[in-house]
Amino acid sequence: MAVLYTHARLATLDPALAGLGLVESGAVLVEDGRIAYAGPAAQAPDGEETVDLGGRLVTPGLVDCHTHLVHGGHRAREFEMRLVGESYEAIARAGGGIVASLQATNALDVAGLVAATLPRLDALLCEGVTTIEVKSGYGLTIEGEIAMLRAARALAGSRPVRVKTSYLAAHAVPPAYKGRSTAYLDEVVLPGLERAAREGLVDAVDGFCEGIAFSPAEIARVFDKAVSLGLPVKLHAEQLSHLGGAALVASYGGLSADHLEYLDEAGAHAMADAGTVAVLLPGAFYAIHETRRPPVDLLRAAGVTIALATDCNPGTSPLTSLLLTMNMGATLFGLTVEECLAGVTREGARALGLLGETGTLERGKAADMAVWDVETPAELVYRMGFNPLHARIHAGRMERRRPSFAAMEEGAR
Repeated sequence: MAVLYTHARLATLDPALAGLGLVESGAVLVEDGRIAYAGPAAQAPDGEETVDLGGRLVTPGLVDCHTHLVHGGHRAREFEMRLVGESYEAIARAGGGIVASLQATNALDVAGLVAATLPRLDALLCEGVTTIEVKSGYGLTIEGEIAMLRAARALAGSRPVRVKTSYLAAHAVPPAYKGRSTAYLDEVVLPGLERAAREGLVDAVDGFCEGIAFSPAEIARVFDKAVSLGLPVKLHAEQLSHLGGAALVASYGGLSADHLEYLDEAGAHAMADAGTVAVLLPGAFYAIHETRRPPVDLLRAAGVTIALATDCNPGTSPLTSLLLTMNMGATLFGLTVEECLAGVTREGARALGLLGETGTLERGKAADMAVWDVETPAELVYRMGFNPLHARIHAGRMERRRPSFAAMEEGAR
């Protein structure tokens, strides 16, 4: 059935249009789960059914392009430690950090991981998210990593959402391999990647290039294996120090380099030349009390596209709100409203290699949309702790938000 959504203000994010690609009196025609038309209402084809959106703002469905959503347990104790002055690096070297999530994650089977993850996923979906990336990286054994990826795949069967998976076994060296990172790569990371690829569980390959994790040379081994398997790469890079990770992932034509607080000019230009997206993660910056901001002006000058994501994880960014992420991107990093909205739609999709499928309101793309009760797009970035979502549309299927208390009271009379 062809459904025409009318009486809408569109923020198309179409790169062929200026700014946010605003269409003040717009309409979107959806056929078979895809956009058949998006533009001025006066030029819209007829639909078999018409839905009046009451003048509301319509954006592409939001894209959270960097999450560690699947995990067991929490790390609230580390939060308390940071409050009294312990650094992220000191906590990690003392056995906390990523390794601390290993036991809680591996204690759960796939069904248990899915059950633990769904509340976090639901929080994101209630804010208009229609596409999400989910990483492994807390199993740190072949079976543990595979279980995490299976759980991530299962999420799309439990909820109406597009899920892309990233293999992140090169996230930390587990205690059993302390001081033997090469053996961990040989015995777990590389054979685990082969198996994950063989089972169709992985869409991209990630790593953590940092002094407390893996060196550029070690990450290059992982990337070489990814290339041999036909998989794209991305990288946690330049978060705590400058090791040249951004330039490394760009040399492989990587989808994205993420964090980037310590990015230098050479790395930025390498990313621009390769089309590698900068994924900024203000939740982690905020949570670990970082003081060095990503060099946004350098990224702009080099022509690097910028995405934003929650980095939802149990330790350094327990954040399940892309709306708050946008506000943080603006207030902490100095991004504009346009950069923030593009960062969680068009550029988030680009960072996942999905720009041909979603991220803008253009003909031929999936009908992934968010309908908002706002007067201006800036409200989506400006508010904190307030969710103005009216409806979420994924692959053409419209879902209303939960009824408000006011509506519940009205129904009870």
